[in-house]
Order: sequence, then C-alpha cells, then structure tokens
Amino acid sequence: MTSDTTTGPGLPTDDDARRSGDTAARLDEAILGGPRRYTLSDLVEGTGLSQEFIENYWRWLGLPVTHPDEVGFTDADMQALREIGELVDTERLDEQAQMTLIRSLGHTTDRLALWQVEAFVEHLSRRDGLDDVSARLAAIDRMPDLTSQLSRQLEHAWRRQLAALTGRLATEFGGARRGTQEAHDDELPLPRAVGFADIVSFTKRTAGLGSQELSEFVQLFESRARDVITEAGGRVVKTIGDAVLFVADDVTTGAEVALGLAAPHVSEPEIPVRVGFVWGRVLSRFGDVFGSDVNLASRITELAEPASVLVDPHTASLLASSSRYALTAQPPQEVQGIGEITPVRLQRAYTGA
Repeated sequence: MTSDTTTGPGLPTDDDARRSGDTAARLDEAILGGPRRYTLSDLVEGTGLSQEFIENYWRWLGLPVTHPDEVGFTDADMQALREIGELVDTERLDEQAQMTLIRSLGHTTDRLALWQVEAFVEHLSRRDGLDDVSARLAAIDRMPDLTSQLSRQLEHAWRRQLAALTGRLATEFGGARRGTQEAHDDELPLPRAVGFADIVSFTKRTAGLGSQELSEFVQLFESRARDVITEAGGRVVKTIGDAVLFVADDVTTGAEVALGLAAPHVSEPEIPVRVGFVWGRVLSRFGDVFGSDVNLASRITELAEPASVLVDPHTASLLASSSRYALTAQPPQEVQGIGEITPVRLQRAYTGA
C-alpha cells in the first residue's frame, strides 16, 4: 500500500505542518488579543458600515480582504472599525482624506513591525550565536510577550511626535489669521531647508559584505545621520537606501545639519558622506516632501565631493551675511532636467583657533 504523503530526510511531514499551523494560530491570537471570530458580513452588521468602506479600510491598511466568507476578524477589528467610522462621520472626512489617514497607519506600521522584528532577530543572533533561521524563529516566539510593551511605546512616541509637530506649526503659523493670507496657486506652501546626504561609492564600499556586516554598516550610517540631524534641529523625512532626506525650518539650521552630516566622525568607522541642500518651498504629503527644490537638492548632492556640502546660489546668498560660514562658488555645471547651475561650497569660516 502506498502513501500519498512524501517524506524523507529534510522534507516536512504532516506532523510538521500541523505543528507549524498550531504555532501560527497561537502567535496570531496572542498578538491580536483574541481569536478571529467574524466574517466580512459580520463586520458590516456589527458596525453599520458599508462593505465597500470596510474593504477599502483593509486595503488602505495594506491588509486586503481576500476571502470575504473567511472568519478572519477579531473583537478588536470590530471596535477599530466602529471608531474609524465615528471619526469619519464626526469630521466629515471625504474619501481622499479617509484614504490618506488610513494609508498613513498602514504604511508606517508595516515598516515599523518589520523593523522591530528584524531588530530582535539581529539581537538574538549576536547574543546567542544563532543562525538567521534560528534567530527568526526565536524572535517570533518572543513577540507575543513583547506586544503590549511595544504598543505602549508606539503610542507614547506618536504622542510626542504629534505634540512636536503641532507645536512647530503653531509657532510658524500662529500669527496668521485664517483666510487673510493671499493664495498663490503656483507656490508651494512650506518654506524649508531641504537636503540630502548620501554615502560616497556605496556599492563599492559594501561589495563583499555579508548580511550581518551590511546591516551594521547601513544601520551605523542611518543612526549617525538621524542623531546629527535631530541634534542640529532638523528632521529626517526618510531614508532611501544609502541616502537620507532631511528638512529644517530655517536656512541656518539647514546649514548646521548639512555641515554636521559631512563632518567625519571622530570615534567611529569612517563613512564618507556628501551633502547638498537648498532653501526653497515644498509640499508635505504622505510623510514625504515634494517639489522642484527637493529635486534641486538631490542634483546638487550628486555634484558634491566626499565630506563636502554644496548649496545653490540663492541659498548661498542667504547665508553670506553670517560670519559662521565660508562660501566658495564652484565651476558651473550642466545638470539633466535642471540646466546649468553654479554650485557653491559651504564650509565653516576659519576662526584662527
């Protein structure tokens, strides 16, 4: 008699599959705070929301409803939908605002969950000398015990970030009365210093690195860049592989951020960085910034030498009155998509000390 189950050395058995399924179900229930007990129809009935809205909600979170008849939702899901429905009604949010708000949650938490799990994978690998697979299995086993602590830290960090953002906006626009500012349809709303810092010859420097070494190299660059930007008074918009995009609320802070990023680190391994920034106007949407000045800053960065900072002539003129800086015009260069520009090198002024 033959068996339909193929087994052999290293091949999963039916028992292995059952154990994996049991483990996944246990982790799922522990992290979600309860069992999955509702279908899509149950959510519609229990919340009073339309099926279209509920499906949009999950899709915007990045967790689409793939099987409408599957029992896949928890009590917490039901409550979250009731609350977002109340928010939509109270604030009279149109579909564009709904999508933006919910996608902000999905995009941020998707990356956050991945980043946090990877942090524990790397930690367990280093601490216990585990290979990558063993470290990942150990990390997911730890997640249910850590969920409450991590969720409280998330809420605390979000409240602090929201307070910082509203405080900045209140300071910047507090003197303006609603409806009294002249509208300029062709002008982006926010004046900002915007700039990039990227690693010089990243591909060459990381060639041959193993996964652990590459992770540590990138993490060192990102953490160092974030520390410099924050301490100088700027803000990280995002990291883009081997580069970081930052903004600041005034041109002097932008200069301090840029010079700090380009300066060699005295106590850690050298990571040569080049920086470009400009003072201009940007549109802030989806946690990012957009506009021609963002593109200009990126192009100027590509022209910079290692450990140097370049700005455009307009930004240089704003910094020229400060005795803190030295500004040196560089040869004009043709830049694709922009035309000819004359970059200006920004350095700290020599004090004779």
